[in-house]
Amino acid sequence: MNLTLEFKGKVIKAMLEDRKNYGGTDSAFAKKYQLHSSIYSRIKNGEIDNIVSDSQWLTIGRILEVSNSERSWKFVKTDVVKMIEEEVLFCKSYSKARILVDEPEIGKTVSAKHLSRTLKNCFYLDCSQAKSKKLFICKLAQSIGVSGNGRLADIMENIKYSLRILEEPVVLLDEAGDVDYSVILLIKELWNATEGICGWYMIGADGLRQKFESGIHSKKVGYRELFSRYSSKYSSLIPIEKTEKINFYKKMITEVLTVNSTNKEIIPTIVRKCMVSQDGSIGGLRRAESLLILNS
Repeated sequence: MNLTLEFKGKVIKAMLEDRKNYGGTDSAFAKKYQLHSSIYSRIKNGEIDNIVSDSQWLTIGRILEVSNSERSWKFVKTDVVKMIEEEVLFCKSYSKARILVDEPEIGKTVSAKHLSRTLKNCFYLDCSQAKSKKLFICKLAQSIGVSGNGRLADIMENIKYSLRILEEPVVLLDEAGDVDYSVILLIKELWNATEGICGWYMIGADGLRQKFESGIHSKKVGYRELFSRYSSKYSSLIPIEKTEKINFYKKMITEVLTVNSTNKEIIPTIVRKCMVSQDGSIGGLRRAESLLILNS
């Protein structure tokens, strides 16, 4: 595969934007993208061609979510985004931890990724891709700019040290309900090592709540202690009362479609279709996007 200079330019632009919000050294930042510091220095100074392989450009582009597609789903600052931002800023400013458990398709992941790109020293980890102890440690290390080479115990110590020396870091653990039990103990270990220094924000749906409730009920080591460190409660964004919940979804979907649709007349129809699905649940933003594509 031969990548165009245009695509590489987009990747570099995204990388340099990401650099603005990273408080570590250039050498540590380069590790986030598995680059040698000298290579990153050349890229930063304007060199593009014959610097790294096309596979590396693709890997960096994937991490930064750079797309060559003409069609893109524009980011909208919905109430969900605002609420998550408020909670993450609290965790970041006061080095606290919270757990968000809520419905799928409301923009939790989009919000977390947006914050990781716009807040200084805000690090995102998709736990669905890091379920095991080894994967979790290595992917978290990469996210914060720590080398993933060597013994896992040494990498963990370097993660702790890096988080302790950065200014007001916060780590967002998305899809946290997917992790193995060994990772729960790791998260507790990391919290203990960075208490009062680093903020933590865990995101998930019903599976995350069930994991904690089951672990606490069976008195499995780590769950009650970790739940206590994460404020001993679950945050939620969507109203419970049916009418309020429907209005919440209608407002959110309408706001997103208004920005992303060129044909405003179809928006009410799509919103109505999202309110009812085959299983009786309310459809969220993924369903709205699919319906918009079908009706475009």
